Amino acid sequence: TWDMMRRLFVLVLLFLLMQTSCGIYSFSGASIDPNIKTFSVDYFNNQASIVNPTLSQSLTEALKDKFLSRTSLTLIDSNGDMEFSGVITNYNTTPQAITGDQTAAMNRLTISIRVTYRNAIDEKSNFTKTYSRYQDYDSSLSLNDVEGTLVDEIVTQLVDDIFNETAVNW
Repeated sequence: TWDMMRRLFVLVLLFLLMQTSCGIYSFSGASIDPNIKTFSVDYFNNQASIVNPTLSQSLTEALKDKFLSRTSLTLIDSNGDMEFSGVITNYNTTPQAITGDQTAAMNRLTISIRVTYRNAIDEKSNFTKTYSRYQDYDSSLSLNDVEGTLVDEIVTQLVDDIFNETAVNW
């Protein structure tokens, strides 16, 4: 049992060292400067030619939720240490995978957003960038049939892209 106690001690010691060895790493994968304490997310207005009435709210809330669940940052209304703002610039569906009889076997829903990121602690990391993601769906289905699921998937991907670039530094 002495051998088991030593192994347990070593494992606990390794765990504690991993947790404290780097002040800006967390088990969520985020590597945020410890001086950053707050974040804010402005409402993403929809400026696309086709407007999904729930997309702005879904995108804004998903971004807030991601940072609340994966970091220890506090959400504030405006002027956070990390601040996100932007607009939805594109929401469209296009035919893909044309078959031999010139009909589309698949359609593609694409959503693009332009994000402005401001970091009050490290201004060199500030940027404005367009993110774009899509999901394909069977052309035998109408967009109304699959829109809710596709939008949720695309919003998740877009939020992951933003999180990875700003909090994980990928």
